[in-house]
Amino acid sequence: MIQNINPQQHPLQSGFNAQSTAQEVIKGTDLTGKTAIITGGYAGIGLETTKVLASAGATVIIPARDIEKARKNLAGINNIELEKMDLTDPRSIEDFSEKFLASGRKLDLLINNAGIMWVPLRRDSRGIESQLATNYFGQFHLTARLWSALKKADGARVLSVSSYGHQMSPFDFEDPNFEKREYQTLLGYGQSKTACNLFSAALDERGKKFNIRAYSLHPGSVYGTDLGREEPIDLYIQMGTHDKNGKIKPEVEVRLKTVPQGAATTVWCATSPALQNIGGVYCENCDIAEIDLGHIEHRYDEPDTIRGVQSYSIDRENAERLWKLSEEMLGFKFDAE
Repeated sequence: MIQNINPQQHPLQSGFNAQSTAQEVIKGTDLTGKTAIITGGYAGIGLETTKVLASAGATVIIPARDIEKARKNLAGINNIELEKMDLTDPRSIEDFSEKFLASGRKLDLLINNAGIMWVPLRRDSRGIESQLATNYFGQFHLTARLWSALKKADGARVLSVSSYGHQMSPFDFEDPNFEKREYQTLLGYGQSKTACNLFSAALDERGKKFNIRAYSLHPGSVYGTDLGREEPIDLYIQMGTHDKNGKIKPEVEVRLKTVPQGAATTVWCATSPALQNIGGVYCENCDIAEIDLGHIEHRYDEPDTIRGVQSYSIDRENAERLWKLSEEMLGFKFDAE
């Protein structure tokens, strides 16, 4: 066993795979009486996750930055509630959380799905780099404020939709906001997703005694979302996934996951009985991921090879260090008691 790594971080042979869809994963599951919050639950794999959980009977609350877009995309879906929230605005997170807690409801599922990818250098009002602010600090803040409702559920799960992109960078504890080093969007994205993995590891350790379990996950290489709307096309050409004109290569496109397949691992982590006594793990393809020890040959033009988890992103010492840094940078203590 690798030191400081959760011994449960190994595949279970779940019976599902990269081709499984969210509907297949949830078949036979009744979520009547359950309450879920899904950030970004109105677009891409988040929207598919909303549809599937709501169809199984859950009440799904979607905090959205773009209310009009959310209302349009969610039209016709039952069992949903729409609220205003911006993950880069601390006051917005506080307002949303206070409103939910005032309802007195328990929270069975918190799915931190919202994220941005490969954007130019931007900073929020606190000076935090935007990918780190949106993909990680927002979910740390939201989870902290909803902690009492998660405890009330007695069996809650907290999911962080991470990415294989965590392999692009460990967390830079010395310069997380690119104040001293040159900004590279891939490094910014990578460390934000490494942070998601580390957060889940630390959160699970704290939540176990309250029957709260935490998971991070890679949805897979998914075609048909708007996540990459700002991504520089040169990066795709460099990776070999697109031709010199910026068009995705047909042989790559055919190997990418559909949106229903991309949402499957989220739904599996949220509902699978196989994870009843397991937490703090990083998952992919509807199973717990294999630790990448350098034996996996990764090729961006072969999506099936984009798998595995780096040990630095699930290391317990790194996780505790990030927890403390997060409290310092955000200016509050996440007292998970």
